[in-house]
Amino acid sequence: MFTYDSMIDAVQNGKKQFVKTFVTNENIATNLNQFIDAQTAYTKSAVKTTVDSSTAITQEMVKTMQEATKFDYSKFGEGIMKAYQNTFYKK
Repeated sequence: MFTYDSMIDAVQNGKKQFVKTFVTNENIATNLNQFIDAQTAYTKSAVKTTVDSSTAITQEMVKTMQEATKFDYSKFGEGIMKAYQNTFYKK
């Protein structure tokens, strides 16, 4: 998460520097900086939520795959063969 925050801060600080350099009206500059701060908070929240969701989904997928590999196919095959034999080879 540190990398994403750093990248977001770099972009947003660039925007603030642009405002500081080219916007001479203090009232407009203040409003623009507040807007940039709001963008920063939203973007960080959205990225954090996305990373957390992706992590949770990946963990659940791994858990599901681990459970699938625990399935005993030999017992399943034996059960199918017994059912087949009982169905077709009844005396």
